[in-house]
Amino acid sequence: MIPVQLKELLLQSLEHEKGGVLIYRTALECVTRTELQQEWEKYLAQTENHVVILTSVCKALNLDPTERTPGCTVVQHVGKSLVQAMKMALAAGNLVAAELVACECIMLAETKDHANWELIGACAETYDERTGLTLRDAYGEIEDEEDEHLYRTKGWCRELWLSSLGIKATLPPPEEKRDVKTAVEAAKAKESEEPREREPNRKARTTN
Repeated sequence: MIPVQLKELLLQSLEHEKGGVLIYRTALECVTRTELQQEWEKYLAQTENHVVILTSVCKALNLDPTERTPGCTVVQHVGKSLVQAMKMALAAGNLVAAELVACECIMLAETKDHANWELIGACAETYDERTGLTLRDAYGEIEDEEDEHLYRTKGWCRELWLSSLGIKATLPPPEEKRDVKTAVEAAKAKESEEPREREPNRKARTTN
């Protein structure tokens, strides 16, 4: 039997990925930019596959992937809250604002997702051979995708906010153009940008 807290991590991670599917589907209702739409469509497909992979991991470790612990209920509530936030933004009738809210919701979700997979990766290196190998295979398949989701989304959030403020923005963001996969690469991509300035004769994209 695997330790109780590892079981909790895997079940909560699976619940979080399921919530991520709903978050991306709702975000796609808010998107206005073609490049961002394509990005989120790709991430949606990858997140759906993450659900499949984690379900397989649970079964391989003799866990019931449908079990709902109190922690899973909390994770589900957080995911639904992010979906509701996007629906509220859509209901306000400003697609520019809704797109930015959606990007922020994805960034929040992907930050937690990234943390979950870091923990799974740590477990893969320290648990017994059978458990560790199962986790290591899943982690190796998903790690790069999770890094991409987080660092590129952070770039999109930053640049969309700058654009809304009437400040020169780089869209798509440099994190996407440079295909970043690590925090170091993301920092270098951000540093490569030209100095910021107000764009002349241009109003901010209102998000009110």
